[in-house]
Amino acid sequence: MKRPALVLGLFFALSCLPMVRAAPPAIAQIEIDYLLGFIERSGCQFYRNGRWYDSKQAQAHLRRKYDVLAATNRIETAVDFIEQAATRSSLSGEAYAIRCNSGPVVTANVWLGEVLARYRASAE
Repeated sequence: MKRPALVLGLFFALSCLPMVRAAPPAIAQIEIDYLLGFIERSGCQFYRNGRWYDSKQAQAHLRRKYDVLAATNRIETAVDFIEQAATRSSLSGEAYAIRCNSGPVVTANVWLGEVLARYRASAE
């Protein structure tokens, strides 16, 4: 009789523990942190859901999205971050865009893909 109670108690105790999430691989975390820092320092404007935001606001928004996605184990690479967090609005589905200085407006996924490619090339 004691054994079933012990098993039930152990099951209950384990089910109450917080879920442990696996962090993205170290290289992915380094690249994502680089991208987020680059966004913040860029001075560019970011278009999201009908409004332009400054680079600090954009970085903060994308950091929050990244944190949610990483907590649910949906980010394994920097490309995952770009595709899942930095390409389009989760609410409207509208693509994010970026405007730097007086340059053309480009989609965020293209801009960040180029930033990531330059970073990776410089690290070689």
